[in-house]
Amino acid sequence: MFDRPDSKAAFDDSSNQEAVVLVYLNFNDPNYDESLEEFQELVGGTGANIAAIVQGKRHRPDPKYFAGSGKVDEIADYVAASHAALVIFNHELSPSQERNLEQRLKCRVLGRTGLILDIFARRARSHEGKLQVELAQLQHMSTRLVRGWTHLERQKGGIGLRGPGETQLETDRRLLGQRIKTLKKKLDKVRSQREQGRRSRSRGGIPVVSLVGYTNVGKSTLFNKITSAKVYADDRLFATLDPTLRRVKLHDTEMLILADTVGFIRELPHDLVESFSSTLEETRDAALLLHIVDCAASDRDDLMHHVNDVLQQIEADEVPQLIVYNKIDKVEGMKPRIERNADGDIERIWLSARTGEGLELLRQALQEYFPHLEESQYLT
Repeated sequence: MFDRPDSKAAFDDSSNQEAVVLVYLNFNDPNYDESLEEFQELVGGTGANIAAIVQGKRHRPDPKYFAGSGKVDEIADYVAASHAALVIFNHELSPSQERNLEQRLKCRVLGRTGLILDIFARRARSHEGKLQVELAQLQHMSTRLVRGWTHLERQKGGIGLRGPGETQLETDRRLLGQRIKTLKKKLDKVRSQREQGRRSRSRGGIPVVSLVGYTNVGKSTLFNKITSAKVYADDRLFATLDPTLRRVKLHDTEMLILADTVGFIRELPHDLVESFSSTLEETRDAALLLHIVDCAASDRDDLMHHVNDVLQQIEADEVPQLIVYNKIDKVEGMKPRIERNADGDIERIWLSARTGEGLELLRQALQEYFPHLEESQYLT
């Protein structure tokens, strides 16, 4: 029967020390080295023991195995030598490619989407977050059910054994579909509650400023500095999954709401974006986005591009942005500053959320963007 996925869908905590083999092929990616480092961080965050990293160059994926036949043989050698239980590709694999690779390599195979879903399942803490992750997992699984049941025939008939006339695969799909419908109904209820909250804030004239950016750029650290909150912040990918909203008290009765959101990443799974839609609506409906960027990252422009791609997916690309270059403390000689466009409007701020350098410039920028908040007493 169909089992609901949980945080052990890809990595069993009881066997985290089992070896895994990573595969990342270069399809003329100019940021290949940075992407490889990120891939290792993602896998490392699961606690898995990386036995080997298989690399190579190709012009296009192989239809059957994604990697070429010779490269699959190389992967198989590493699997055998390390007794690996899992091979992880930093690519999106089709269901048939996963199935073919598992048959050839004699072990489980996981694509990039499966890896990210597993990490989200581990990090989600709130009830809503867990529902969102489970929905994304089930939607991803629905295209891959066949591989687990190809050996089954129709359920046997006979006295005491007569089945409902459908294969186990068909039964499993039906149960999975029912669970997906249940999750969507629950999330629709959450979305309705969030919408009520947004309408209430809108009637009260309370602007929402949403922090967005690539994962691990320091959004939660900045959020904590601004609001004196104690949101979990760590130097790892996807440290924050569950959104947090905080009211910032001003000099009088006016309020500003800051929203800390999940970090984005290259090729964020579509199912995950869809499942987190109710959460990401806070970003879409914000009055202003603070796009946080790690100024010390060599590929920061590329990462900003990936963030903007996700914002376009969730229809938040039209929301005004203020670029905040964070982590200036990691760049020698870098000082906090404001950059303005030809019209004199602030476009970029350079600061350090960790040390607090430049926070007064962010206060200045928000006061200019929201003139009625001129005498606010936050960011102290």
